[in-house]
Amino acid sequence: MDVLDDTQTIAAGDTISIRILEDRRDALQQIVAVTGEVQAPYVGLITARGKSCRALAFAIKKELEKNFFQHATVVIAIDKINIEDAMRMREVDLEFYVMFGIVAKQGKYDLPSNEDISISQAILRAGGFAQFANKERVKIIRKTPQGNKTIMVNVDGIMRQGDLERDVFLRKDDVIIVEEKTVNF
Repeated sequence: MDVLDDTQTIAAGDTISIRILEDRRDALQQIVAVTGEVQAPYVGLITARGKSCRALAFAIKKELEKNFFQHATVVIAIDKINIEDAMRMREVDLEFYVMFGIVAKQGKYDLPSNEDISISQAILRAGGFAQFANKERVKIIRKTPQGNKTIMVNVDGIMRQGDLERDVFLRKDDVIIVEEKTVNF
């Protein structure tokens, strides 16, 4: 893995190949999304934009060795640089939202200005709710000129009953907090 390219960075619109040698399957070829993410085998969505092939390979290796392989060898290659798409996608002003709490993957997520992402989609991007998440009281903390505003959303109602009118769209710098469900024994 140390011989992988560490000079050129991966950009949105590039076509890359991901291969896990221990998995013995063919390389998985993907186009890097406008959000900068790719779907890595066993790992799920991982940010590729801005990383070199070597850096992305070691990031995937670290995740694989947590749960799936004792030792993982990951090979990443940039197959095609899509200059037209890359130039267009670099013009897109990326903004962010933050996900905290009882979800599979907490962190900072891209919020492209040319795409609407709802609270239910954001939960799915974070790998879904963890086991003891309070799905009925998800908080969105939004900065407004008057100060921070807290919006409570019943994401369980959106996902199970199809209550789409309540599926709030996210804005730049929103903070989503999924609290733990209180359980009385």
